[in-house]
Amino acid sequence: MSDAFKAMASEPRRRMLNHLAGGPMTVGEIAEKFDMALPSISKHLAVLREAGLVHEQKRGQFVIYSLAGDSLVNTLYGFLAPFCPDARRITAERKRERKKK
Repeated sequence: MSDAFKAMASEPRRRMLNHLAGGPMTVGEIAEKFDMALPSISKHLAVLREAGLVHEQKRGQFVIYSLAGDSLVNTLYGFLAPFCPDARRITAERKRERKKK
């Protein structure tokens, strides 16, 4: 459990969890949301995976990440996310993106 809280101590990783709350995403889709190099994105995702917060699934040449819904930490994070300014902003962005589709 302490690994999960250490993983969530990073602001970029918390933002990644917020984005993944909207549904599974490829590494490329996650990277589009950040201003950092792909290797850095991959390192953050590896920390989240090792902490048990996300699942990784390979489909052909793509790697798809999704929230580990069975994680107690994710349950707590989902409960607290509405009180987090970053979570509210990301949720609003997701809603706008869904309307465009």
